[in-house]
Amino acid sequence: MACSPRPAPCRQLPTPVKGDITILADSGIRNGLDVVRMIALGADSVLLGRAYLYALATHGKQGVANLLNLIEKEMKVAMTLTGAKSIREISRDSLVQNAEALQTFDALKQNNAA
Repeated sequence: MACSPRPAPCRQLPTPVKGDITILADSGIRNGLDVVRMIALGADSVLLGRAYLYALATHGKQGVANLLNLIEKEMKVAMTLTGAKSIREISRDSLVQNAEALQTFDALKQNNAA
């Protein structure tokens, strides 16, 4: 898999166009953390195509209800960890901005699992 040398559009586009157009995030959204991440990057709404279809295909209407409940719980956990009390309080400041901070988090997570 090749990596593009250009910055990802989801990190560059929202700031210049925010308020002028509605920004929808789609593709690769699998859980509540992904939803919070996309909102933090500037999305106004987040679409759940594949996860929704898998839930519907495997467990019908109840599967979709379970998925939405799970995503809501995951979002609440992510928001609690970032200090956001509401969706409006989610911002770029909620994101880990550098690899060093992420490595520190991974080390803490591994120590807690041991």
